[in-house]
Amino acid sequence: MSHSVTITRTVTTSNNTSTLVLNIGYLKSLPGLLKLTQLIIGAACVGIISHHYARYYDGLPELQFLLVATTFLIGTFCLLVSCLFSLSTGGIISKTIYELIYHTVAFVLYLIVSIWLLVKLQDYKRYDFYNKYTIVGALGILNTLLYLWSAVIARKTYRGI
Repeated sequence: MSHSVTITRTVTTSNNTSTLVLNIGYLKSLPGLLKLTQLIIGAACVGIISHHYARYYDGLPELQFLLVATTFLIGTFCLLVSCLFSLSTGGIISKTIYELIYHTVAFVLYLIVSIWLLVKLQDYKRYDFYNKYTIVGALGILNTLLYLWSAVIARKTYRGI
């Protein structure tokens, strides 16, 4: 089985060892844009639901959604920052099984808690936070689709042995 390999070299020289190199080009790639979008949507979900959850203790679906959204917000932030501050991380990590597993688990868990939250919304029609939870549920579904897209890309770029 033969396949082609493209090698791209980036050479950075500096006399100062404290130079910080920012890989802005990663944000121009599809995986970079997806991670940035997932991060922004995840932050909006966590912000909205934690604000209302702190004011009214609503129940288990909201808590589960908050936990899943916070977990993947932190994980996606760490992935994005590592790809931005390292010239080689973005190219290397996409070829490992880690991104495939991470995005697949994020897709499945976001899907479960988003659907659960949207189904539970039927009990909240009389409350003032109903519309905000509807927005959070819709953003959760959108993030679910973004994580699915990232998982598909990760599956295509994964180079298993």
